[in-house]
Amino acid sequence: MPPRVIVVGAGLSGLSAAHTIYLAGGNVALLDKNNFMGGNSTKATSGINGALTQTQTEEKIGDSVKQFYEDTLKSARDKARPDLIKVLTYKSAAAVEWLQEVFNLDLTLVSRLGGHSFPRTHRGHDAKFPGMAITYALMQRFEELAEKEPERVQLIKKAKVHTINKDGNTVTGVTYSFNGEDTTVEGPVILATGGYAADFSETSLLKKWRPDTFDLSTTNGAHATGDGHKMLAAIGANEIDMDKVQVHPTGLVDPKDPTAKTKFLAAEALRGEGGLLLNSKGHRFTDELEHRDYVSQKLWDEKAANQWPIRLVLNSKASKVLDFHTRHYSGRGLMKKMTGKELVQDIGCSEQDLAQTFKDYNSYADGKEKDPFGKKYYHNGPFDINDTFHVALMEPVLHFTMGGIEINDQSQCLNNQGKPFDGLFVCGELAGGVHGANRLGGSSLLGCVVYGRVAGDSACKYLFQKVLNGSSSVAAQRLGQISLHIDPAQPGKVSVEWSQGVGAGASSAASDSAEARMRQQSQTSAGPVMTQNGDSSDPAKVSAPNSLKDFKVPDDEYSLEEVAKHNTKEDLWIAVKGVVMNVTDWVEEHPGGPQALFSHMGKDASEEFEMLHDDEVIPKYAAGIVIGRVKGQEVRLEY
Repeated sequence: MPPRVIVVGAGLSGLSAAHTIYLAGGNVALLDKNNFMGGNSTKATSGINGALTQTQTEEKIGDSVKQFYEDTLKSARDKARPDLIKVLTYKSAAAVEWLQEVFNLDLTLVSRLGGHSFPRTHRGHDAKFPGMAITYALMQRFEELAEKEPERVQLIKKAKVHTINKDGNTVTGVTYSFNGEDTTVEGPVILATGGYAADFSETSLLKKWRPDTFDLSTTNGAHATGDGHKMLAAIGANEIDMDKVQVHPTGLVDPKDPTAKTKFLAAEALRGEGGLLLNSKGHRFTDELEHRDYVSQKLWDEKAANQWPIRLVLNSKASKVLDFHTRHYSGRGLMKKMTGKELVQDIGCSEQDLAQTFKDYNSYADGKEKDPFGKKYYHNGPFDINDTFHVALMEPVLHFTMGGIEINDQSQCLNNQGKPFDGLFVCGELAGGVHGANRLGGSSLLGCVVYGRVAGDSACKYLFQKVLNGSSSVAAQRLGQISLHIDPAQPGKVSVEWSQGVGAGASSAASDSAEARMRQQSQTSAGPVMTQNGDSSDPAKVSAPNSLKDFKVPDDEYSLEEVAKHNTKEDLWIAVKGVVMNVTDWVEEHPGGPQALFSHMGKDASEEFEMLHDDEVIPKYAAGIVIGRVKGQEVRLEY
């Protein structure tokens, strides 16, 4: 089996590690328990932080790495780890520029989020959430590598890693199950398995460490169940800050399903661009740009005072800047556009009360009076009751886990004696201590890329050093296995024969067997390839993305009225850009989770689709469930 680094978890951090290993000349096997890559990274809505980036320089933003470090240190409070925060912030510009240069990503829009002294959260101009745009670019590139260089790059989805193997303090590899069969693969290991903000299982880490949050809704996918934490704790890794669970103040409440366990997040950019939080009396009650935990507590205080529901209100200026977000949330039925009078009616307050709230806020923004809640930064004012608004109901939701497994500044996993394991590295949300007691908005994607790259570099150095150190002993061993034969019938000719050495045959056979299984299990698709008769539980049957040039939309035509009849979880059709898809049997395989599809049952979801996906994902991954075209519409897919 060729020397390789094993990366477990195919979100942004695992992908960043895998690409770093490949670019450094190493071989990599990327394993994920899901039938899709991307994890929670694709859901990130605000952007990626970076201080002293090229974009900031061009925009003449007077930020500094030192200021970003200080902001992060302040947010982390008493749990701050200066060594880890220094890596996060001082490597931030390099991380942003790596994404731009290596993956050709547009990250030229910058905004200021809560807790930041300067605008430093980067996103692109294209109509997509930054988490999806960034992660999808790395996924696409990894697909290409897995197809073109299978001897160096392997991807195995539906690979459920259940054991970290070690010899003393040295990690030797992992064992995973795939279709009920166990495979053991050897090599240094990077774990990037995400957090536990959706761990409602029997062995729930939320229930163990933060039982007060267990009944809250979550923004996380159902896969965020702390698998890596549990495996590493079992081998003696050190857990740190496990009670530090981030409850985000602005989860979007669906009026049709207000108690849904999974909720969509209202991006922090909404408050960053001037959105106000109003209680049931039409009054503000906090600095909207304070740290997340602070604002969440203020929402709970309002609930205790019987002043819910809470509304996020954007005026027309902010709505224009955030057109992409408002269209996306409105399309899901989570946000409404309304006049000032309609807003008064919706809140149930008097027009005079709301007008006074706006008047006071404008006065604070103009510097005429001091905001009683201490707000310093104002954008997209003024507020006028005669304006139009985008409005959504809010409540705090489980969002991120700062706690995790302790690492050092080289991403090495520390044991419970505070010493690093040999050959074991941790990155992404699994890594504890990076954000301290509270994470700043925009630093989740940053932490994924920075520490993914650090872990990739560290694992490569470990692998290469091991190969180099082993080369001399291997050479000596092989010299002992050479047999020289001089054939008297053929003067001047010497034949050389290699023997395997004592015991080599058995280990070689086991290694070859595992390698053969991995080759058979390897895939070249970032997501499930959906077919009418495919078995999504067996990725070997649905592993190759479809050829774009072979895609053809069936001639069958369906009116939107006909599509609208298929609007239940048991019979679910969706129209997108002129094609009709029957997604009934693939709801659980959808990378965005079932809820994202349930929002569009029996509807034309073209606009919402365009906000998240490139058109090519339909012919590439969903060609088999396209059942026809929309009557009276042109097929508008561009790929």
